[in-house]
Amino acid sequence: MKRQNQKTPCLGVIYGNRDFFPDQLVAEARADLGQVCQRGGIHLVQLSEQESKLGGVETHADARKCTELFNRHSQEIDGVLVVLPNFGDEKGVADTLKMARLEVPVLIQGYPDDLKQLNVARRRDAYCGKISVCNNLVQAGIKFSLTTKHVCHPSSEQFVADLRHFLGVCRVVNGMRGARLGAVGARPGAFNTVRYSEKILEREGISVTTVDLSEILGKANKLDAQAAGVKSKLAEIAGYAPSPGVPPDKLVQMAKMGVVLTEWMEANALDATAIQCWTSVQENYGCNVCTLMSMMSENFLPSACEVDVTGVLTMYAMQLAARSPAALVDWNNNYAPGHDRGRGEHLRRARGTHRGRAADFWPHHHGRSGWLHPRLRRGRRADR
Repeated sequence: MKRQNQKTPCLGVIYGNRDFFPDQLVAEARADLGQVCQRGGIHLVQLSEQESKLGGVETHADARKCTELFNRHSQEIDGVLVVLPNFGDEKGVADTLKMARLEVPVLIQGYPDDLKQLNVARRRDAYCGKISVCNNLVQAGIKFSLTTKHVCHPSSEQFVADLRHFLGVCRVVNGMRGARLGAVGARPGAFNTVRYSEKILEREGISVTTVDLSEILGKANKLDAQAAGVKSKLAEIAGYAPSPGVPPDKLVQMAKMGVVLTEWMEANALDATAIQCWTSVQENYGCNVCTLMSMMSENFLPSACEVDVTGVLTMYAMQLAARSPAALVDWNNNYAPGHDRGRGEHLRRARGTHRGRAADFWPHHHGRSGWLHPRLRRGRRADR
């Protein structure tokens, strides 16, 4: 099970340079970006000022040096940031990305010109250079992202926001690649909406491990209520959610199922699960699995109902993007006389209802924004 949310972000950096333009702009860009990334806790992999002229990439030889550097750190680099302090050399940038073959997201940044300093010593022309770099990447079939503004200074609020968004993109792309999902049980017959193709997911590097629900329930029934693992899980449940009025034997049942699910997930190194629940668990085992799923989602192991594999994959992507637990709930806009309200008002008043197994973090954290009905803000109860 990967822990993408805890990894220190690492970016490979290409400083584009072109001989006709002033070199000191590259040195200034290194300092600018260094300050921004130091504040953001971002590790940078970049050529030193001794490995190439000021650490920039201008020639094919520079591109080869940068490629070798990136390849040495390929297991660390989450994405590549192309910085254009001046026009830059589009071939140097494209050659580096083609040869490195990192298959990670790429963000292109360009510096704005100062209209009061359009002289030989300070002219950048990165606006045009960025277009040239992007054109070369399109020709090479290399995907890339753009900043909100075509050109922006690294110290600007807009670039900092763009960089934060880009890091989220990196987490999603790298986290989804090789993701391992678990499908517990069969899809309920009435839920055609959760049908999916394992083969399509596999082609994208996402694997699905399946297990029959009867195997999970059978192993749970065989566990001794006094077993250390069961007692530990029972204490975990008690510490996670209040359970007034819930029969003790039902809590023990939940704890047993939780132990079996945890062991199965660890044995298969799963990142997320989709579990058959309504109504099979209730009828064949005697309790709900909702609290266990909520606990897993709280621990960055998202879990969805009704064997909704693509739904939990979406939860996993949201978790990677936001670095916080994700929630998958049913929404409706049946809010008294609000049927004639606009879409935005409907969303503001939307209510999470059944089938949603949100982590405990989610209603308490996001409820303050007004997006959740007060019924969901009062905290969770352990399910009977």
